[in-house]
Amino acid sequence: MKIARIRQAKSALWEFFQGLGKTFMLPVALLAFCGIMLGIGSSLSSDAVTGNLTFLQGEGFHLVFTWMANTGQVAFTFLPVLFAMAIPLGLAREDKGVAAFSGFVGYVSMNLAVNFFLTARDVDFEDKGQIAHYGIADVLGIQSIDTGLVGAVVVGIIVSVLHRRFRTQRMPDALAFFGGLRFVPIISALVLSVLGLLIPLVWPTFNGWIKDIGEAIGHAGVFGPFFFGAGEVLLRPVGLHHVLVAMFRFTDVGGSGAVCGEHVSGALNMFYAQLNCNAPANADVTSATHFLSQGKMAAYLGGLPGAALAMYHCARRAMRPEIKALLISGVVACVVGGITEPLEFLFLFIAPWLYLIHAVLVGLGFLTAAVLGVFIGNTDGNVIDWLVFGVLQGTTTKWYLVPVIAAVWFAAYYFLFRWAIRRFDLKTPGRDEPEPDDESAEPGEEAPADGPKPELVAGKYDPVAILEALGGPANIRTLDNCITRLRMTVEDAAQLDEARLKKLGAVGVVTLDAHTVQVVIGPQVQSVKDALDGLVRTK
Repeated sequence: MKIARIRQAKSALWEFFQGLGKTFMLPVALLAFCGIMLGIGSSLSSDAVTGNLTFLQGEGFHLVFTWMANTGQVAFTFLPVLFAMAIPLGLAREDKGVAAFSGFVGYVSMNLAVNFFLTARDVDFEDKGQIAHYGIADVLGIQSIDTGLVGAVVVGIIVSVLHRRFRTQRMPDALAFFGGLRFVPIISALVLSVLGLLIPLVWPTFNGWIKDIGEAIGHAGVFGPFFFGAGEVLLRPVGLHHVLVAMFRFTDVGGSGAVCGEHVSGALNMFYAQLNCNAPANADVTSATHFLSQGKMAAYLGGLPGAALAMYHCARRAMRPEIKALLISGVVACVVGGITEPLEFLFLFIAPWLYLIHAVLVGLGFLTAAVLGVFIGNTDGNVIDWLVFGVLQGTTTKWYLVPVIAAVWFAAYYFLFRWAIRRFDLKTPGRDEPEPDDESAEPGEEAPADGPKPELVAGKYDPVAILEALGGPANIRTLDNCITRLRMTVEDAAQLDEARLKKLGAVGVVTLDAHTVQVVIGPQVQSVKDALDGLVRTK
């Protein structure tokens, strides 16, 4: 009985962290877009660029590029409150709009309560010692404590719990108007106000711990980015890499320092602040940027495409035309979109030790970029980041080193993968035994020659067949998705037909326990999830 409870608690914990990591994707996607807008706008309106390209000095160009840079500030300026709203939105299973609204109410209530506490304690908001001790900053126009992403995540989690518990709350007749969904923002405001009164008592100590972790990583020099890059890859199969990445991007763990006179925490926050600053980047900013996309480019622009070419050359000649589209789509997703799972899951399960070597090579990519002083930030490590945050920002970013590094990683991955596949006879795509021409028919059953064809998603995925391979609607407890994979809790993971799912277009299946499963689809996962969701609701 005790073992069963432990397993149940472990399953619930996995589900929670998966769901939490998935909720980060909505604000991060906005952040990536805003980063591109900010990068293009700030670079093309800078004196360095307009001095060389004089036609950009026109008033019209200046207004457009300034507008782009200002638009890019949206996510950066309001990032914590976006997370406070996105987390309950993503974790809620019903009435998501109320959950997001309550997240905003809770976040504001917490900061107003912090302001009340500091004011009651006669804290001087102009005193530098008090500002440094408490971490006082302007938060949505409120003089409060800047708890950053940590505070936003806490708010989001608390609101999601309150939403699940009280969204059907019944009240006495006299107070019935405040019951049900209306009660969720009310209780959120009350609970988060109490939390706000406690924050000034604990935050200075907690923030000191975070800074100590950041300083320890900073003292590791270029090995800090190495362990970060390798760790992100190793956590990717179980979907927990988003949590690690968020810590480095948005908290003191990834670095902190002054940018144009303002104190900024988090590697990505510091990089974006620097884009909007005319002064040269200081050592704090360059060190923090070591944890951003520049470190990924060795593997994303060179290494994994090299691995894909090795898998193509190691496939049987008769199978090469069939796997070409699979590999090309994976390379495009990696190079253009910064999405690596479609390629990584082609070898993760058949050779985990090769995936471990891949993680080390990604870490070495981060280390190499840091040693050579490459200064290209943002989130994805794709060719767009290289162009917008490298080439367009001028030679100070050392963008010209990236193609050289990528070429070295391309050769290393190609020869390593080609040797490993042949030496250990790894069953990468195109190396398995030939199968019957009709893969969709059951043994002893012929596929129908005529009849209505299934309505495909993105011209490739058959949601009806995928749902059957997942065990049918009755096997689905919860269904959601992140950037590339379906995230599900099911009645029985053993009911999934992994071989069938792969034939239907899935890249891989990750079974975390008897009820928690992830199916890697790729960039079209949102469309597949929506189609499956519609089918499940109609059954």
